Amino acid sequence: MDTQGAKKRLCGKWRVLCHFALFTCFLDAVWGQLRYSIPEELEHGAFVGNIAEDLGLDLDKLSARRFRIVSGAKKQYVEVNLENGVLFVNERIDREELCDQSLSCSFHLQVVIENPLELYRVEMEILDVNDNSPSFPWTEFNLDISESAAPGSRFPLESAQDLDVGSNSLRTYLLSVNEHFLLDIQTRSDGSKFAELVLQNPLDREQQSAHQMVLTAVDGGAPERSGTAQIDITVLDANDNAPVFDQSFYRVRLDENAPKGTVVIKLNATDLDEGLNADITYSFSGHAPIKVRQLFSVDSRTGEIKVKGVIDYEKARMHEIYVQAKDKGPSAVAVHCKVLVNVLDKNDNLPEVILTSVSTPVQEDAPPGTVIAVISVMDKDSGENGNVDCEIPHQVPFQLHSSFKNYYTLVTCDFLDRETVAEYNITLTARDMGSPPLFTRKTVLVQVSDVNDNAPRFKQPSYTVYLTENNAPGASICSVTALDPDSGQNAYLSYAILEGDIQGMPVSTYVSINSDNGNIYALRSFDHELLKNFQITVQAQDAGFPPLNSNVSVEIFILDQNDNAPVIVSPLPQNGTAPGAAVPRSADAGYLITKINAMDADAGQNSRLFYQMLQATDQSLFSIALYTGEIRTIRQLTEKDPTRHRLVILVKDNGQPPLTATVSIILSVVDSLPASKPDLGDLSLSPHHSSNFTLYLIVSLGATSFTFLVAIIVLVAVRRLKGRPGGCCYCCCCCSRSETATTTEVFKKSNLNVRMSAGASGCAETQSNGALPQVYCYKMCLTPESSKSDFMFLKPCSPIMSVQQNNARSTDYLTSGWSTLDHKKLSNNRAATPNEVQPASQKLPSFTNYSKIQLAILFLMAQRLQLHLCSSQQHQCAHQY
Repeated sequence: MDTQGAKKRLCGKWRVLCHFALFTCFLDAVWGQLRYSIPEELEHGAFVGNIAEDLGLDLDKLSARRFRIVSGAKKQYVEVNLENGVLFVNERIDREELCDQSLSCSFHLQVVIENPLELYRVEMEILDVNDNSPSFPWTEFNLDISESAAPGSRFPLESAQDLDVGSNSLRTYLLSVNEHFLLDIQTRSDGSKFAELVLQNPLDREQQSAHQMVLTAVDGGAPERSGTAQIDITVLDANDNAPVFDQSFYRVRLDENAPKGTVVIKLNATDLDEGLNADITYSFSGHAPIKVRQLFSVDSRTGEIKVKGVIDYEKARMHEIYVQAKDKGPSAVAVHCKVLVNVLDKNDNLPEVILTSVSTPVQEDAPPGTVIAVISVMDKDSGENGNVDCEIPHQVPFQLHSSFKNYYTLVTCDFLDRETVAEYNITLTARDMGSPPLFTRKTVLVQVSDVNDNAPRFKQPSYTVYLTENNAPGASICSVTALDPDSGQNAYLSYAILEGDIQGMPVSTYVSINSDNGNIYALRSFDHELLKNFQITVQAQDAGFPPLNSNVSVEIFILDQNDNAPVIVSPLPQNGTAPGAAVPRSADAGYLITKINAMDADAGQNSRLFYQMLQATDQSLFSIALYTGEIRTIRQLTEKDPTRHRLVILVKDNGQPPLTATVSIILSVVDSLPASKPDLGDLSLSPHHSSNFTLYLIVSLGATSFTFLVAIIVLVAVRRLKGRPGGCCYCCCCCSRSETATTTEVFKKSNLNVRMSAGASGCAETQSNGALPQVYCYKMCLTPESSKSDFMFLKPCSPIMSVQQNNARSTDYLTSGWSTLDHKKLSNNRAATPNEVQPASQKLPSFTNYSKIQLAILFLMAQRLQLHLCSSQQHQCAHQY
């Protein structure tokens, strides 16, 4: 201890203190200083030192001399035991409370002893104890880090605080193990530590959207203390791609006195993202000085850098503009580029372009050389800087002709086509001869007017329309559309149907068209059985002058509907009674009794017929084939079975909904079938016809010879009158109905087909169509040169007679009477053969050729035979009914 120095300092202080109290006292000042070092946080009564011994004082006189300690602190941390002179802790000492974060911590005491007065200074040094753990401001830290953050990115962390000092203070940080981050510990200038979180591996929010780590702060005490905080990192699904400039450094040149708004450069940054993440905004970066911001502006949307102030070459020859691009996505990262602007001390005035005359619009058929505009240019500069040259782009059909200095004419150099380009924005560039040259651009709008040079064109080369029959008159069938690339009246189209015939009737009676929109309407209800398809031609014509037009064909197909019920062809009722058939009692199972033949005038599936047995006297005895209509026995007949059976057969088509017809058949069980023999009486439907047939044969034999004789005489006479060889053809047409001629009924029943041929020049033929009513047409051709002039009855030369279909809702032919069939409807079904229609006992007997000819001639005479002379070998026969 430096006792003498301490005494001198204490004496000096004491003189000041006792100057007013002890003027006459002799002051025996003894200087001395003690220093004690104790750790903090000692309990009350803890031993500090024996201050009496350290000062060399008599213990017995401590009380008498009023030994006391004067402390300058607010608290009396230590006290002295006057009995033994021991200095002890009176109150717990907290170094952090007393000295905060100071590296050294101490406080001073004054020891006062009277009689004589002595002053001593005692310094109490408080040593730090590691009684405080490092602590963080928060127990949890939340960090939002974009998944696009690059490895090496740093994220500062909140520092921990440790109230201890020295080796007991914060020593380091520790981070829990993870695969993405590591901890980088930095040291400040004052020696304190702080930590930064460094991204080691890229983050991927789709794999792991959050990370949790524990940050531990450790001090250097013994034992060491630590504090922890949890770090919660949220990975943001933000911009994965930052904008990229096509260059990081741009160099441009700018003339002085460039007008405000002049585009210095248009920056282009691209972003591979989309949406807001690709919507880029441009702005000055933080490095851009204020002077640059006053002279230039950056368009945040387009990236154009424009002149904002006055550019003066004498003030600044170069400007550095720092621009950043940043997208609008979350956690956006800005990228930067530098634009170096060199100011040129050159031409100060831009050329001026003046349009003195503009002729627009111009017709598209205007010839090359047509003047569009007269243009004058001027430049306030002089010399080479005042000489101006004008130009326009080469890809436009226009040229600039210089008439004299500074005057130009804009003319066409090619034919125009309004349908290709309706208007032209011609950019006129006027450039002076300065160095560098200045230029001005001006846009001339030239509109092209239309000429009717395009005919209408239909969208399709042809149209095919499918229309279901029985449509409502006035219904829309289809719509045709044509396009005309012209405009105005030249593109206004009207539609019309060209004249034509459909089955001998004008097409205008079948369909109509809306002239404005091309909608085609049906004027009547179509019947598939009468008209299956037809074709019309539609014309589209514009309103130009002269008008142009084009045609298109429309093929209309009438689709079938199930609107015709099946018709029973055979067997048919006879004399108002149900048809019958005989079944031998000895018939085995599967014996064919008869066959039901039906027809359906519809087409396709609508005409497909199915046969079912509605009623039967004995269901176990007879069956009918579903598709053929054959009625067969199921088992062998027995003596107990009735001798008379009544079957009701249902015929149903395959339409939706199906239509039906029924027929009743009487089956008679007989012991044996009668032998087949010729019976001409079976050809008729009444006894009267049968009784008169013999008379018809006798009369026909007598009339045959007379007919041949008259025919030959007439033919020979005609040939001689003409004076040259030739032939004469007679066509006999005879029309009959089933209910008007008895003789006709005979031949209808007979299925007669008589044909006789005597050579190529003469023929005769007749044909019946089974049990159906039939219009017959016969042709007789005679040749005078032939000594064996024969004739033959031919097949009808017109289609089969149209017969009215019976009411489709009729369910029983027993009461419906005779029904007739439409010839067109019959054509869609297979007609029954004579063997299918007539039993074997009803077939005609065999006749000689001569008897057949006689019988045919008789039939012709009975029907008021008409003889027609034909002018050629090809002749047609007309019939009426």
